Amino acid sequence: MESLSHAFDIDGRTVPVLADVSLDVAEGEFLAIVGPSGCGKSTLLNIVSGLFPPTTGRVTVDGAPVEGINPRIGYMFARDALLPWRTSLANVAFGPELAGEPADRREAKARDLLRLTGLAGFEGSYPSQLSQGMRQRVSLARTLARNPDILLMDEPFGALDAQTKLVLEEEFLRIWERDRKTVIFVTHDLFEAIAMADRVAVFSARPGRIKSLVALDLPRPRSVTAGRFGPRFQDLYDRLWDDLRYEVVAAG
Repeated sequence: MESLSHAFDIDGRTVPVLADVSLDVAEGEFLAIVGPSGCGKSTLLNIVSGLFPPTTGRVTVDGAPVEGINPRIGYMFARDALLPWRTSLANVAFGPELAGEPADRREAKARDLLRLTGLAGFEGSYPSQLSQGMRQRVSLARTLARNPDILLMDEPFGALDAQTKLVLEEEFLRIWERDRKTVIFVTHDLFEAIAMADRVAVFSARPGRIKSLVALDLPRPRSVTAGRFGPRFQDLYDRLWDDLRYEVVAAG
């Protein structure tokens, strides 16, 4: 992404949300973005996904500009947005179905992804029959079903209780370390960002700018819980929180 800026027209006022954001994300990198509420993190993901263009600047994938929805990009939201009339299996198979994959192949893929995300035995369950954590697992499986090269994740575990959140963080990290997809992961949880990512971008208060970009020299494979009390983890947390704290206060 290069020199991205964006503003919304709200009740006749121009409200700047992003200001001159430039960032390169390497293939297979896990980038976390943290920042105060309203600093444009979700807007950035929406632009990268092709949902709408930036006011100024551009996004490219392998040198090609993003113009509209890109099938190479998968997007997982904070809320699952599952289709309530479809079973878990049918929800996961929905993307491949739209892409025209044969029924037997998309069903086999959906079953495999539900097993991978810990939902074997719940293929026939509807969203209303699942807990929030289970629905997020289905949502993750659905995002992976199209085999995207890039995963955009907007606080995917933020609405979960603390214990379920840890379980899903561990499961996703295990899946990611196997496949090494490119990930841009928005979170308000600094512990989550450090435990999972290769780099963390700290955004300023609105309009969001990149205040700092910190590489995380923690060994892989990782556990989201095992290293949290180590001295290097604490050093990284203190450094990032020093950058983030002022912006949170400034955002009010």
